[in-house]
Amino acid sequence: MDDRRVVKISKYLAKHLRHRPERIGLTLDPEGWADVPELLAAAARHGFALTRSELEHVVNVNDKKRYEMDGDRIRAVQGHSVPVDLKLPAVSPPEFLYHGTVGASVAAILRDGLLPMGRHAVHLSPDRETARRVGARRGRPVVLVVESGRMAADGHEFRVSANGVWLTDAVPPEYLRE
Repeated sequence: MDDRRVVKISKYLAKHLRHRPERIGLTLDPEGWADVPELLAAAARHGFALTRSELEHVVNVNDKKRYEMDGDRIRAVQGHSVPVDLKLPAVSPPEFLYHGTVGASVAAILRDGLLPMGRHAVHLSPDRETARRVGARRGRPVVLVVESGRMAADGHEFRVSANGVWLTDAVPPEYLRE
C-alpha cells in the first residue's frame, strides 16, 4: 500500500474513531472500541471502502501508534472529543513532561494554563523532541516544560496512553515554564 493511502486511511480512522463516529453510523462502546466488521461496512456505505488487511496495515505501521486492535475490535488510543473512558489507570509521571505549541499560543498558555480544548485531556510528551515535532505541525515550535512531578505531588492525576502520550485534565499555569 502506498504512503498516500496509509495517510488517507489513518485520517479517516481519526475522524471516525476519535471525533465523529455517528457521521458514518458507527457506534463506539464506552471504552471507545468499534466493531471492525461494522467499521468496514459503514466506511463502504459512505464511499470509503477499505479491506481488513488495509486496516491492519495502517494500525501496524502508524508512526504514532494512534490505534489498537483486539480481535474484531479497534479504537483510537487517545485524542477523543467524543465521550469515552479508555480505562487508563492513574500513574506517577516523570518529574518533567513537555508540551509542543507555537509562539502565538505561548502567552495565553502561560496565563491560563494548558486546557483540553475540545478533547478529554491535555496531551503531554515524554521528551522535548516529541513535543517539538508536535508543535511543528502548526508552525515554528515552542516547547513548554510541565512540572509534572510537582503537579502529581499536589494531587493532579496523570495517565499514559498505549502510545506513550501522557494525559491530564489540565495544567495550571504555575506548573509551566518555557
